[in-house]
Order: sequence, then C-alpha cells, then structure tokens
Amino acid sequence: MIQELKFKNFLSFRDEAIFSFEPTKDEPINRVATMADGTKLLRFAVVFGANASGKSNFLEALDFLRRFWTQVPRRNDLSTRVIPFLLDKNSPSEDSSFEMKFYVGDVRYWYKLSLNKERVSGESLYFYESVQPTRIFWREYADGQSIVKFNPAAVKLKAAEIDAINLNCWKNMSFFASMTKVNISIERINDVIRWINEKLMPGINRGTELSGYAKEKMLKDEDFRNYLTSFIKTADLRIAEVSVKETAHALNEQQLKMVSEASSIDEELKAEILSSGSIKDIDTGFKVRVKNVRGEEEYILPESRQSDGTTRVIEIESAIYTTIKEQAFLHVDEIEASLHPSLLDFVLNEFLKVNDNRSQLLVTTHYDPLLDSLDVNDLFGKDSVWFTEKEEDGNTELYPLTDFKGLGKLSSIRKSYKNGQFGAIPEIYV
Repeated sequence: MIQELKFKNFLSFRDEAIFSFEPTKDEPINRVATMADGTKLLRFAVVFGANASGKSNFLEALDFLRRFWTQVPRRNDLSTRVIPFLLDKNSPSEDSSFEMKFYVGDVRYWYKLSLNKERVSGESLYFYESVQPTRIFWREYADGQSIVKFNPAAVKLKAAEIDAINLNCWKNMSFFASMTKVNISIERINDVIRWINEKLMPGINRGTELSGYAKEKMLKDEDFRNYLTSFIKTADLRIAEVSVKETAHALNEQQLKMVSEASSIDEELKAEILSSGSIKDIDTGFKVRVKNVRGEEEYILPESRQSDGTTRVIEIESAIYTTIKEQAFLHVDEIEASLHPSLLDFVLNEFLKVNDNRSQLLVTTHYDPLLDSLDVNDLFGKDSVWFTEKEEDGNTELYPLTDFKGLGKLSSIRKSYKNGQFGAIPEIYV
C-alpha cells in the first residue's frame, strides 16, 4: 500500500507536492487498512479541482514512476522522458525529484529518485526494521558514470555481482529496471519489484482503452463473469447477461508482413500470429430482456450497440475488481465521465464496503455532489479529500481538505466548496 508520495519539478508542479494516505483520525474499518506496525492507511482518496489545475498531472507522477521502474530503454543515450516544470527559466535545467513511502506486505519502504532528461542523478531505497530506516542501496552519478552501491549490512553481494549490476544500470534507467537484465537475486529488491509489477495497476483516464482487458478477464475468469453479472443486475443496467467468445480472423499476406515488421508487438505473440496466419479477438454480446405484447423476450446486442456509460462502467469495474482481488493500487482520472451520478455512487460504495482489504483507489473528479457524502458520513471521510489549484505563476498546489479549520461547524462542505472557501474552482469572468 502507498503511504506517501512527494514530488517536485514535474509537469505543472514546480514546488514540492506532498500527498498522503494516512488518515487524520480513526475511520470506520472499511475505509482504512492497518499495517503490522500500527500505521493506518486510507483505502480511498478523491481529488477535486478546476480544469487544467493539475489533477491529471498528479496522477501522471504515479504513472511516470511505474513506467520508469519497469521499462528498459533500447539504448543508454535515450531520454528518461521526465518532463520538468517549463514555466520558469530555472526549473527546466534542474532535476525532478520523487519520493515514495509504501508497504510491501507489512514491511515499510522509502524510495528516493532525482533525475533529468539525460540521466539519473540519485536513487536510493530504504526499509524499516525499527523507527530508523536502513538503506539497501544508493546510486550516484560521477565522472560520467552511474554507480550503484550497497549497504553490506542489508545486502550480501559478491564484487562480480556488483560489477554486473553497474554494467547494466544505464544512466537513463531505474535500478529496478536494470535488475531484469541480470541474473542476480536480492530478496528485498525482489519483493519490491514484485510489488511494482503486481500491485501498481496502470492508471485509467478518459482515453484509456480497457475493453480488451475487460473482455480477456471475462473470457478467462469465471468468478469475474459471475461477479460482473451480479454487479450489472444490481446496478440496473437492463442487461441480463454478458457473453464472450474467442474468434480468429484470418490475415492476408500484406497484413502478415506488417505484423512481422512491427516492433511494438510482443515477440511471443508475433510468432503465434505468424504461425497461425490469424489474429484472435474476443466478441462480446449483451443479453437484454424486454417485455412487450408478446410477453418477455431476450435479444443479444453487440458491444457496438451499448452506450458509452455502460461500456465505461464495465471497464472501470473490471479494473476495480482486480484491484480488490489483488489488493493493489489503482487510480482513475475523471471517474465521473460517462457515468450517471447514482452509478458513480454505487461503484464507489461497492469498493468501500469491502472489509479487511489492502486495495487502494485514488480518483479525480469534477463531480462536487460527492462532497455531500461528507455531511452524512456515509461514503468517505474528510481526510480522503484533496484539491489542486493552479497559481498565477503556473505552479500547481496540492492540498488536503483537512488543512482548513472549523470544518465541523460548516453546514455543507459542498456549498462551501462551490462558494470558493477551499479554492480549487474555476474563476469564471462574465
């Protein structure tokens, strides 16, 4: 689980931004998870803010780390792809920095990274056996070389193994990505890499194409099909059942040539396509029951005949189901897009009612009626609410609702937000 994220000089964030999943008070058990050391972590957080205030850039900081940790560049002279704050004459030449505190199981880790477009300037990882952190490795850039060093009290490695790691840890890549290039096992490092690969799910935004993922899950996971059928009926989407079947489409000679030359296709998948001469697809059908003068009848409608809202809620729920099942972390940008407000409330309620689970969901939204939940305390607490606001100099400020005093005296958090008491709303000049 993620405890805290700090980052600086990234996209619209010039100054250091700090986000925390730690509650400011005790919450009902379904809203928090308790670690072995007694630390409580929220399972849900929501970020409000005007258009172009930096909500999506905040989520992009999480996605950047995930990509940087997992992707191996083709060459050592390629960019790290970090984008600094560009609305200042100094920041483009300064390093961007990231810090994350997180739990792998019940072990707390602290990761630090500083980098620019050309190279990593510093990278380190700590774990906690007591109040004080123990450093596992640290990385420096000196004399044109990236050097990784290890704490011998935490990691036992031979000199040849350290040399192999340094040879493969290029200046433009993460230490974690470099470990996929060497046949060296370090227990705590392996645990963190598994956490990155299995517990940090790719973020969802309005342009994310999830239907392939949802179809694949429906095809192979009977438990998910049953869960989704129950969810659809409870959500009253007028769909009785979703059916999926795998089909094969033959490719002509020109299409096969394009597949063989494509560099973006996984080599194993490419070999399968070329050997079979076809590409597999998953067809989805939606069984709809209607009542008319003839009585009750059933019809199968293709996916193309479903509304954007129906498709999106199935896609989001597919990802949330996996998040809960794997006790992972997921973020969704503009979660209200194409969803009816009642359906949005239902989706969030279904996530939050799960007990004894270490899944986490972080969402951004413009849908301020969600704040009404704070007044009746039936969905999430005040310490789950954050805001982004763009300042005059272009810098995004990220801050929690709990920074404001006297919240308990307000008759309505939502009305106070709409009246500008917390900022993070558009300034509209008429």
